[in-house]
Amino acid sequence: MAAPRKYPNELRERAIRLTLDARKDPASRSGACSRIGGQLGINPETLRGWVAQAEVDTGTRVGTSTVDSLR
Repeated sequence: MAAPRKYPNELRERAIRLTLDARKDPASRSGACSRIGGQLGINPETLRGWVAQAEVDTGTRVGTSTVDSLR
């Protein structure tokens, strides 16, 4: 059985959205995961992984999507 999630889905989605928005601006791109993770109480490496998977799921990064990994 999988362990319960530490972070609610709403927080996860918000953190991903904030990070992706911050990365659009070259001035705030550097350190976006660390800064936003710190503000929301999320480990920056955890947030970095969430953002990477979100980019794969939307097709902006190469990799296995969440849907494909469930098959």
